[in-house]
Amino acid sequence: MKLSSLVSPAAVRVVGHVTSKKRLFQDLAEVGAGLYHFGAAEAVEALQEREGLGPTGVGHGIALPHARIDGLAQVSGVFFRLERPLDFGSVDRQPVDLVFALFAPRDAGVEHLRALALVSRTMRDADRCAKLRANTDPVALHAILTEGEASKAA
Repeated sequence: MKLSSLVSPAAVRVVGHVTSKKRLFQDLAEVGAGLYHFGAAEAVEALQEREGLGPTGVGHGIALPHARIDGLAQVSGVFFRLERPLDFGSVDRQPVDLVFALFAPRDAGVEHLRALALVSRTMRDADRCAKLRANTDPVALHAILTEGEASKAA
């Protein structure tokens, strides 16, 4: 599994100001729904339901919200770089500015867990996160997220 198979360049955005976690979930769901053809309202509800189990802010300014969605064909992602960090209730109590949301088919099972592990490993790379924070071009952000995949495949 490659990150480039999870998130298309069109799913990478720089977002100005988000006022709340709920608004962030709505924005993530709208982008995902438009690209991956699922119901935005269902996705928002699923993201909030998952967040109710415990915050998906993993620390160091990173959040990995995820949800299972009926009718989705494959695990898909949306990445937002927030220009203004958002209080997310993260484990380290730091606001979040890098958000990688995953939407998985309801019955994805292991595929969902593998995708979540891949995204988690990618976002734990401090150098990569520094590059993400230093860029505002969505094309560059997608390239940074997926860098190194071609060399690993060879």
